[in-house]
Amino acid sequence: MMVDLVHTGLAGQAVAVLRELVLTGEIAAGERVNEVGVAQRLGISRGPLREAIRHLASEGLLVLTPNRGAHVPVTDNDGVRALFELRSALESAAARLAAERRTDADLAAMKEASAASREAFATGEFPYRLDLAFHRTLLDAARSPLVAEQVRLAQQRVILLRATKEVAFSHERASLDDHDALIEAITAHDGDRAGQVMAAHLARVRDQLLTTS
Repeated sequence: MMVDLVHTGLAGQAVAVLRELVLTGEIAAGERVNEVGVAQRLGISRGPLREAIRHLASEGLLVLTPNRGAHVPVTDNDGVRALFELRSALESAAARLAAERRTDADLAAMKEASAASREAFATGEFPYRLDLAFHRTLLDAARSPLVAEQVRLAQQRVILLRATKEVAFSHERASLDDHDALIEAITAHDGDRAGQVMAAHLARVRDQLLTTS
């Protein structure tokens, strides 16, 4: 990974790169962050890197232990359930708000994101960025920045979990169908239906993570 950290804030860029290393599983669950190695790889000093580590720890993507540095957390089944309780409450509310507040431009963005996901799926891929892109369009339609920020943090932790799991391709297909059902409900201004679809979607994702290893 080649990253230019010279012309922008070093700590901010280090946050982005370190987040990517964690979310893609390149730094695996349970693994300690090798500060020397990562700093050398990015061509920065350990000061900005440590700022980035503290930032990701505040987001729940790293755990800081005194005198032992930082490591990527390992989440047990109780933690998975707790995380999805939070995410479901937030995103179901966001889906209801999106149905109430969406514009035609919002619907077009959601449909475009869904189409991009289906195109990738047809080639045998479904990268997490495309899933996030769809959910981001829904959050944009909800027009609730505080909810959106908390959803983003919860989503990151789900991505971290999925990096450690083998997720069946049939599950990804079902996610695409859920996205289309959300678009249909939001198009119809049916907030109750949109909330129900989102809750069912996230419950299925949760159960998939609980049953895979």
